Amino acid sequence: MTKAVILAAGWGTRMRPLTDTRPKPALRVAGKSLIEHNLDQLVGLIEEVILVIGYKGDIIREEIGYEYNGINISYVVQKEQLGTGDAAKAALPFLDDDFLILNGDDLYEKKDLSKCLEKNPTVMVKKVNDPSGFGQMVRESEKITNLAEKPAENVSNLVNIGAYYLNKDFFKIDIEKSERGEYEITDYIKNYLDKNEINCHVAESWDPASYPWNLLELTEHIFKRYEKKVEGELEENVVLKGKVIVGEGSVIKAGTKIEGPAYIGKNCLIGPNAYIRPYSSIEDEAKVGHAAEVKNTIVGKGSKVPHLSYLGDSVLGERCNLGAGTVAANFNFNENEIKTEVKGEIIGTGRKKLGVVLGDEVKVGVNTSLMPGVMVGTGATIYPNVMVRKNVKKGEIYKK
Repeated sequence: MTKAVILAAGWGTRMRPLTDTRPKPALRVAGKSLIEHNLDQLVGLIEEVILVIGYKGDIIREEIGYEYNGINISYVVQKEQLGTGDAAKAALPFLDDDFLILNGDDLYEKKDLSKCLEKNPTVMVKKVNDPSGFGQMVRESEKITNLAEKPAENVSNLVNIGAYYLNKDFFKIDIEKSERGEYEITDYIKNYLDKNEINCHVAESWDPASYPWNLLELTEHIFKRYEKKVEGELEENVVLKGKVIVGEGSVIKAGTKIEGPAYIGKNCLIGPNAYIRPYSSIEDEAKVGHAAEVKNTIVGKGSKVPHLSYLGDSVLGERCNLGAGTVAANFNFNENEIKTEVKGEIIGTGRKKLGVVLGDEVKVGVNTSLMPGVMVGTGATIYPNVMVRKNVKKGEIYKK
């Protein structure tokens, strides 16, 4: 079997505030981290995975350990975040001649990975409707002929998805830093293309995780892999409709309705009379109170959504504490697309519906309204009876 390298060292700045406290590949969706979801797809294909870690990498090491479902796990530390090319090269001493490389924060499917491993070298691509903003691959007769890194004008609708079956020959030629000051794995591929052929596999499935709202899309995909399973306690008059997972130690109190697909982790308390709507992921030890409604939302481990609250199309970090009557609005009647601020720039999310994103340990007072696209930094406090229309910084106390 072949070894694999999973790149998990980056800062994840576009995913903040969720990455204030943990690396992006360690973010949890439907009970597992992004890395674990990818490791699941490698079982039976790969015998050893080298995880390249950097930013808060100890969290990954502690949570994954040195073995995962029969796959041996080892670690390489990228001391400086100098790009994907530098990260991959750091793992070379631990690799055989041929090896698979994957982004740690994108989701792939086993059937695509299996096809990619049939021929070396192979680059995986995905056909998309709008390739702008992505690296684009040009192919002829199943071979890659050109790679354009985010061109001003689109040259292909096949985009680079960060999955490669390569060999050590790719890394024998030195490359220069890119315009953003990093060593890019795509530059190694460009150099190799000058004198060699590279195979191409068009993936059926690929889910990138660049921004917090992408986690909602990942959740939808992950639920396709799950089957209905109820291990917790259901009180009287609880209604479960469709594919619903309820973990051990969880209690679903009387009068609660859960419409699947939905995930309830371990040791959660839901209800009474709560309404959990499709594509919601309630992580371990979370609470959703009386007459609260949660729709297409990730509620992080240990977070509390109390009575008479509504969360739609939102992402909550861990150990958040919301006051009663908190409402996260998820639709703006004046816009076709929800916009928000990322790294000081207002960008479109591509979503008509998007609620809020809360970092870890956010406290929200009673009867608070959070407007669509608002992001609240880790450890922030929002006073009661306010309407929050703009992003709240890490640790900020918001009183307006």
